[in-house]
Amino acid sequence: MKTTLKNNRECLRTCIGCRQVKNKRELVRLTCTHEEIVEIDLTGKKQGRGMYLCPVESCWRRSLEKGRLEYASRVKLGDDNRQSLLFYSRGFLKK
Repeated sequence: MKTTLKNNRECLRTCIGCRQVKNKRELVRLTCTHEEIVEIDLTGKKQGRGMYLCPVESCWRRSLEKGRLEYASRVKLGDDNRQSLLFYSRGFLKK
């Protein structure tokens, strides 16, 4: 019988808003699709360039205002894409 050992290491990621290193499960993943649209990836399995943000509105606002999200995604965000991300941050995230 073959036994496999699981790595008990945590998957750590950096929030692009506040630059804090946290566990991957504590952050919200965003992906940049091949249509150059940044989407929220709640499953964590979508294809595309992945970026992580804390589930706090201030991190989302900071990443959008200072251009950190555009820099990390390597895509110029459109106004409609920016507004949809801000709407998500206002409605579902912590203050």
